[in-house]
Amino acid sequence: MKKKIDLEIRPYVEADLKIILQLFKDTIYTVNKKDYDSKQLAAWVEGMNVEKFKTSLLCHETLVACINHQIVGFADMDKTGYLDHLYVHKDHQRKGIASALCDALEKQSKALGFETHSSITACRFFEKRGYKIIKKQEVLRNDTYLTNFVMKKENFTILKK
Repeated sequence: MKKKIDLEIRPYVEADLKIILQLFKDTIYTVNKKDYDSKQLAAWVEGMNVEKFKTSLLCHETLVACINHQIVGFADMDKTGYLDHLYVHKDHQRKGIASALCDALEKQSKALGFETHSSITACRFFEKRGYKIIKKQEVLRNDTYLTNFVMKKENFTILKK
């Protein structure tokens, strides 16, 4: 039986940026290492533009997950339903945090559907949430190709109205 955690989901504030950047890097280097080689992991992390990342978090609906006031995850979605980032700290995987973040973003979205570009690592998670693979793609970062999947699902809450 899963131990219940005291999870708080709150809006992102700019003061969270430093912690989120570190969580992003740490998660990629630890969680994603089973599906990507060291060159790909380095390209993924080093290919990230900090200013563009910061702007994305500020312009999108961005939520932060905290346990005991410590950030353990974050996610952001734009107005079209595009889920840009979803990362959970390596020590807090498989505790329902990613689901809680996605649930909150999807619930408040007015988009007709949702889309994400999922890593190999996260693909199964999104499939369990009802996302379908539209296509596999190779993304070039710092002269290195990374495989990901364009995935979509309908927003059934909006479609029922």
